[in-house]
Amino acid sequence: MKIIVSGGGTGGHIFPAISIANAIRDRWNDVEILFVGAEDRMEMERVPAAGYRIIGLPVAGFDRRSLLKNVPVAFKLLRSMQKARQIIHDFKPDLAVGVGGYASGPILKAASAKGVPTLLQEQNSYAGVTNKLLAKKAAVICVAYEGMEKFFPKEKIVLTGNPCRQDLLVSKENRKNGYAHFQLDPSKRTILMLGGSLGARTLNNSMVEAFPKVAAADDVQVIWQSGRYYYKELQQLQEAGKIPPNVHLFDFVNRMDYAYSVADLVISRAGAGSISEFCLLGKAVVLVPSPNVAEDHQTKNAQALVNKDAAVMVSDVLATALLFDVALSLVHNETQLVNLSRNIAQLAQHNSANRIVDEIEKILVV
Repeated sequence: MKIIVSGGGTGGHIFPAISIANAIRDRWNDVEILFVGAEDRMEMERVPAAGYRIIGLPVAGFDRRSLLKNVPVAFKLLRSMQKARQIIHDFKPDLAVGVGGYASGPILKAASAKGVPTLLQEQNSYAGVTNKLLAKKAAVICVAYEGMEKFFPKEKIVLTGNPCRQDLLVSKENRKNGYAHFQLDPSKRTILMLGGSLGARTLNNSMVEAFPKVAAADDVQVIWQSGRYYYKELQQLQEAGKIPPNVHLFDFVNRMDYAYSVADLVISRAGAGSISEFCLLGKAVVLVPSPNVAEDHQTKNAQALVNKDAAVMVSDVLATALLFDVALSLVHNETQLVNLSRNIAQLAQHNSANRIVDEIEKILVV
């Protein structure tokens, strides 16, 4: 059996794609899996590191603010369509899975044109353009939020949740190891701030502006993942002695199991994959939705949690001034932390990758 898994561009797309592929391989030992991603994006490194072959398409996203910039994008799309058709011809898949991102459009369109059944996985509460375009020909659409029939045919929708990284575990042992790993004080409250693997300027600026407030909170400590884009300039602040001693700066946190285990409160963007992890782990979280995403879908993701008293949201424009006032107040409010943790855990969708593979099996058996 041969299956294509396509999508990427960000960790939020790549982690679910790899989780689905791992679950497929667990179900069928002799399956051949081929990833199709976007050239020069992070999946071209992450996927081979996970043990899978990947082919890149020369595809890029459309620029909604400058039409002229889309001329080369259109040429890349044409070349990607040609390459996608060749991949389908050569690989002859039994099924194609799309998780969103630039590359999934051309390859799933090419698969459908050849009569290859397709399955879509929509991570967000507001469907992406690519998946909306592909939905008509898809056999099944796996979603993470209720109410997605406003985007997709109701009869094709299956609520599975978003597959997450499979190495995350909050435990007493990981909490103990986490304090040692990050050189933290177990008697202090811990805030974990995540801007994604590349970073988020607003979150980093909010942290810098809050240095005096955080330094004054001597019963609080912060694990600060700045992202690789911003780490060097922030390291200069550290070398100049401007970062408070209770703030621990990292470009990227490799041991997320330790980080989640020690965190009393998480500050994060509102990507669908991150939110799914917070739900599964029952973490109290302050969400700062990125304004730089299609259809402002992160605000809609966050609002879906806020409506159920499962998260606190601070808008991007207010974050620099207010984020740490909110976070420092919240991390000292045990009652609210417990309520947020309990409510977000109730939204968790468990065993998502296996539930998606159940749908794949139904398609292939039929």
